[in-house]
Formats: sequence, structure tokens, C-alpha cells
Amino acid sequence: MSHNLVVTAMGVDRPGIVSTLARLATECDCDIVDSRMAIFGNEFTLILMLSGSWAAITKIENNLPALSVELELLTIMKRTSTHTPQNYVSRVEVVFKGLDKRGTINKITSFLAQRSLDLAAVRSHSGLDENQQPFQRIFLAINVPDMVDLDSLENTINELAAELELTSTIKRMQSMTTL
Repeated sequence: MSHNLVVTAMGVDRPGIVSTLARLATECDCDIVDSRMAIFGNEFTLILMLSGSWAAITKIENNLPALSVELELLTIMKRTSTHTPQNYVSRVEVVFKGLDKRGTINKITSFLAQRSLDLAAVRSHSGLDENQQPFQRIFLAINVPDMVDLDSLENTINELAAELELTSTIKRMQSMTTL
């Protein structure tokens, strides 16, 4: 039986961190089944989903703390189960762009939560535009259940964008039975 462990690591960005963590996973006889990496400021952040036998997961749980100290990483580990995909009929990808204002992501995610929509991914970036004005770009991937009318959803997303003084681009992804 396969067991799963989610590992989050964060520290100052420098070459070789991913390689060292991947080597530890291999040495502990674990597979990396999913991963995400990002740089925030000067900080490196990595999330790994590892899979292995009970003994392999226990081994990495025992060895990671010492490696974390050596690499000056903050790490968190949590055992988990395999993800069971939900049955969604489609996915909508939305990009909001406009003047950067505090609370925008809160308003957008509240909008989605009120409609019980599944947020599959969020990426946001803020900076200065060509006129040196604060600018933001927010990407969302939204899993849509069959009971939601896509035309109506698009209309309400566009209304939200207008209310927030943002532009919105909506792309319907191919219908799917599971993600």
C-alpha cells in the first residue's frame, strides 16, 4: 500500500535546493508525484507530494529535519491520502488585469466561494505598468460543476470585473469528466 506525504520547504533561493531534496526522496525510496515551485522576493518555495511505502515515508520524515537545518530551510510535512478527483464538466480560466488595489483577490475569491465554485489554481502578480502605475494580473482556473450555467457565470464574472474596475478575459476549456 502506498502512503503519501506533502512537504513544503521555504528558504533563501540558491542553486541546488531542488536537486538536494529530489536526491533525498530517491534515497528514501519515495516518488515525487506532484510538485510546485515558486520564487517570492528572495525566498524559494517548494511543495512536493511524495509517495512510498510506510517505511519510505517514515524514513523521509526522519531525515528531512537534519537536511532542512543544513540547507537553512523551513519545512513542514503532513501525511495525506491520494486525491480523489471530482466530476466537473468544464474548467474556466479567467484573467483579471488592472490597477492594483488592496482587497481585490479577497473580493474575487469571496465571489467564487459564495457560488460554491472550485478554485483549482490562482496566480497573481503586481508591479508597475509602462506608466509607472501599480498594476495587477490575476489568473484563476475554476472547475465548473454541471449545475452551473457557463453563460451566466461568464456574465457575472464580467460584472465583477467591471465593479472592480478590471478587465477580464475568460477562456472555456474543453469539457472533461474528471480533472
